[in-house]
Amino acid sequence: MARKVVARAPVRLDFAGGWTDVAPYTHDVGGEVVNLAINKYATATLEVDDEGILSVGYTCEVPVGSGLGTTGAINVALVGAINALEVDDEGRAAVAEQAFQFESLLGNRGGRQDQWAASHGGWNHLLFMGDAVEEMPLFPLASATKWLERQMIVVNSNIPHVSGDLHAGIWERYDAGDEQVREGLMAIRMAARVMAKGLQQDRRDEVMSAFHEVCRGVDLLDPGLHDPFRPVVDPLLESREVLAWKALGAGAGGCAMLLCNLGKTDSVKAACEAAGWTVIDWEPDLDGLTVTAS
Repeated sequence: MARKVVARAPVRLDFAGGWTDVAPYTHDVGGEVVNLAINKYATATLEVDDEGILSVGYTCEVPVGSGLGTTGAINVALVGAINALEVDDEGRAAVAEQAFQFESLLGNRGGRQDQWAASHGGWNHLLFMGDAVEEMPLFPLASATKWLERQMIVVNSNIPHVSGDLHAGIWERYDAGDEQVREGLMAIRMAARVMAKGLQQDRRDEVMSAFHEVCRGVDLLDPGLHDPFRPVVDPLLESREVLAWKALGAGAGGCAMLLCNLGKTDSVKAACEAAGWTVIDWEPDLDGLTVTAS
């Protein structure tokens, strides 16, 4: 009998802590990340026809290399489709870990935050200790989420990157004991705790402070990670049209999120589009991985 399984998993916005979910940092210090799944999806389809011939395919609503955790979402969707699981909390964690291990087998040196966001959906505050992932309670006030939906825009510079290549250079310096890289990683990690507190208390000053600290930490890792964004973002910061910002994913191209001043979202969107960037409409995704079979 023919069978079809469709699995859908969201991509994510990493608000703070990205880079620290990657080994060996997770073993040496322990990482911490705050992220949010959004309503842009990877979809995997598995079909078996009446003759028993199997076909598997996938699509993604945003480009690979955009900094939104697309590879993690694609692999979570693929694993979900292959397993055709009844998705509960335990099943979501299992799918996320299987997707991570699959990427590791392919030689990708990345972390686990993308897979956990894609499988779980919603807001995530994650601790990474060794090879374990601990899910911390995170319940942002509704007013904080609404503020971000109203004032924060996500843009794609349309400059693709390969996150594995970017990670390799940073971790080579980390392995060699580079103190600037270690300082940058610690700044990024500590910003995640500030971000979680700011969201849960609707402390917008702390949310912006966490963004600033992440930017400082990334510049310590490698100022070149921000270079593709500077010609557009720096003037917007100087004019106070943008209050804070963050490159998404590993940086060096791909997407960024810009927190706009009150009444300035339209002018910021216009400036970004004039530079050839694409504005990505977004809303939170609360479902995470969904699997349907027929």
